Amino acid sequence: MSTTPLTGNTNQKSRDPTPDFWQQGQLVEVTITDLNDTGEGVGRLEGRVIFVPDTVTGDRVLVRLVRVKSNYANGKLHQLLEPSPHRIRPNCIVADKCGGCQWQHIDYHYQQETKQNLVIQALEHIGGFTSPHVAPILTTETSLAYRNKATYPLKRSATGQVQAGYYHQGSHQLINLNQCPVQDARLNPLLAEIKQDIEQLGWSVYNEERHQGRLRHLSLRIGRRTGEMLLTLVTTDWRLQNLDAQAQQWLTRYPKLMGICVNRNPNRTNVIFGHETRCIAGQPYLQEEFAGLQLQLKPETFFQVNTEVAEALLAAIVEQLALKGDEILVDAYCGIGTFTLPLAQRVRQAMGLEVHPASVEQAQLNAQLNGISNVTFKTGAVETLLPQLEINPDVVLLDPPRKGCDRVVIEALLVTAPKQIVYVSCKPATLARDLKLLCHTGGYQLTHVQPADFFPQTPHVECAAFLVR
Repeated sequence: MSTTPLTGNTNQKSRDPTPDFWQQGQLVEVTITDLNDTGEGVGRLEGRVIFVPDTVTGDRVLVRLVRVKSNYANGKLHQLLEPSPHRIRPNCIVADKCGGCQWQHIDYHYQQETKQNLVIQALEHIGGFTSPHVAPILTTETSLAYRNKATYPLKRSATGQVQAGYYHQGSHQLINLNQCPVQDARLNPLLAEIKQDIEQLGWSVYNEERHQGRLRHLSLRIGRRTGEMLLTLVTTDWRLQNLDAQAQQWLTRYPKLMGICVNRNPNRTNVIFGHETRCIAGQPYLQEEFAGLQLQLKPETFFQVNTEVAEALLAAIVEQLALKGDEILVDAYCGIGTFTLPLAQRVRQAMGLEVHPASVEQAQLNAQLNGISNVTFKTGAVETLLPQLEINPDVVLLDPPRKGCDRVVIEALLVTAPKQIVYVSCKPATLARDLKLLCHTGGYQLTHVQPADFFPQTPHVECAAFLVR
């Protein structure tokens, strides 16, 4: 690794290589030695850590410093001097601009290896576990075309063209797309063609800076097993001229399109969906098959975007729990019952806890559709419901948001003391933090952790941690 910072002129080396000489805008040469949990390459130079997006372990790069602190700096890739053996050509022509994927330039095997190591590092450094047993990461045959849902912000270009895509990383600069290699390929024709329809219809497109205009997002969802699709327009109000006629045309054009919905979100916010959705044509849901069950999915329903890996993780949970059929199971943060319902078929009694009323309503409907009668669902915050349970569960499944469990939830688990806990997490750092409380002070033992690659081409990794008393 070169340890000599360079000036803005790459042909002239600095006479003062000390860290104090580093300035924003300066060019430095560094070798990337690691990847962090946000997907950035990590290098070290003169005692300082440098974080560089769009790089991979083994790259030798010229980096322009964009932010300099006392012990670290953030940089931007200026020139690739020597590529890493893990670097590949991205499948997407805008991979270096679009913020949807961060790792398309990294070969998939190394992506998996890195995610495995990120889980181990979090458990060791944050959780305080020594040599934790982390199983090989669960994957599927392909690392592309896996997403069953995509929601695209919309805007008009300076020339009036309707654009849809993802934002450039760290900005609100929209990168226009006509197809996306990580979404189910059956959705690509809709993305390209519906943009043209919106443009021809002359619908008003939202401008977030001025908080003006109507059409905010285009959301597409598909059942991986059934092929059924939903199209949802997110708007600031309900008024879109000739929408009913256009919706009927879409149903005719796309035989697998089951419904067209409009979701109203009038607020000045980064939250995509508002509180009210109307079905304009067709039906307000699609049918999907998951773990042998029939599920109805609505536009705003949370469902794991990688159907196949979600099934693989569920199978790993079933195998590890070794249920005998007489257990009581509680699924906290249960959503629409994606895991609750198949697990309910293997226990005496199951209960799901969920804060969103619409998800609970959908979970109850899906239980009825599949004839599962030994499950109940309660609406409310887990930190409120769990301490008030009138049952003593043998197994508790946790699947909290990225921030992890509220401390009240951890304390309630220690009082309830189920024999087994399965903690499903989408962020290793908060998983490790909560496992430390459950194991080092709560008497539980971490048997092993099962990572699952729900999000190929990104640094995100899902895990299921298995605890016993």
